[in-house]
Amino acid sequence: MVRVAVAGDVAEAEEIQEILRAAGIDAELGDGEDDSVTVSVPESSVEQAQDAIEAMTEPDEIVGEP
Repeated sequence: MVRVAVAGDVAEAEEIQEILRAAGIDAELGDGEDDSVTVSVPESSVEQAQDAIEAMTEPDEIVGEP
């Protein structure tokens, strides 16, 4: 399993996990540093998972070129 995201809390991690599951990707939650929660997927699904996570990101959270 490869870590694809670190969430600030369990609720955020579960939201990411549900988005990945909706995209057909198996995701596991794990303990991160401090109170964070990691989201991991099989190595073969990393690129697809990153695309799904990026697609769920709010446009104002994406930092782009001016």
